Amino acid sequence: LIERSRTDGAEDALVGNVNKLTVSPPGYSGAPRKGHLVFDACFESGNLGRVDYINDFEFDLFIRPDTCNPRFRVWFNFTVENVRETQRVIFNIVNFSKTKSLYRDGMSPVVKSTSRPKWQRLPPKNVYYYRCPDHRRNYVMSFAFCFDREDDVYQFAYCYPYTYSRLQHYLASLERKHLPYLRREQLGLSVQQRRLDLLTITNSGQSLRLHEKKLVFLTARVHPGESPASFICQGVIDFLVSQHPVAQILRDHVIFKIVPMLNPDGVYLGNYRCSLMGFDLNRHWQDPSPWAHPTLHAVKQLIVQMNHDPVSMPASTACVKK
Repeated sequence: LIERSRTDGAEDALVGNVNKLTVSPPGYSGAPRKGHLVFDACFESGNLGRVDYINDFEFDLFIRPDTCNPRFRVWFNFTVENVRETQRVIFNIVNFSKTKSLYRDGMSPVVKSTSRPKWQRLPPKNVYYYRCPDHRRNYVMSFAFCFDREDDVYQFAYCYPYTYSRLQHYLASLERKHLPYLRREQLGLSVQQRRLDLLTITNSGQSLRLHEKKLVFLTARVHPGESPASFICQGVIDFLVSQHPVAQILRDHVIFKIVPMLNPDGVYLGNYRCSLMGFDLNRHWQDPSPWAHPTLHAVKQLIVQMNHDPVSMPASTACVKK
């Protein structure tokens, strides 16, 4: 066995994702063989900073911390290839920054492969979350897995990923429907120049005038690693634009303003909680900076303006149309 490295903060220094990293036994110098696993996280929303070989069946995996903020190490999303059929492995995620986790209460990571593209949860009986003396008594999540198809690329993630690109494809598909009660606008741009989208959903020309309607403002994904929020938000949007009788009544009586992704840079980069610059945006509502927290600043500015005059303020005064 290879003795585990007792890292004293070394994982905090991880700044990039592994890129087609082949993990071979120590001392091996030939061409990679089947079963010498190749790890990769250099893709949208990917996260894996380091892999340590323990033995042929066990690997210690290190989460890359959020960009510019080493405090948060929770989200992981990586692929494994060059596997051997029936190869059994144990992956240990060894540097979680959270002590409380749903992994302690039965949640398990998700997996898919090229021949089975639908995400599935690993069996909870194969997942263990515990304090580990080999890693400064940090919480470690270990899971056992058996690869069954040599030509497949397997992908593992903390939870079901919902990427920035997926949102853009979804919103573009909504726009192509040309629904009279849906408007998509660009409220602003992130630090890395990604869209901050704003949807407005309401019926026009009904018995109620605009000033008589209630206004509901919804946002999602201020924390990138909370990907279930995007699935919920998409479900809400799908319902509100549907022909369901309740949805039609809601559109008659309510103006819905929806920002589906408040932190597009963090989502794209594979962070768990922070933006590109390492800010937990949910802690900066009081005084958001237009240069450090541009998406938050744009949303708060819009909310304040709508609070002062929700009717007469046209979208163009706060939004840049696509």
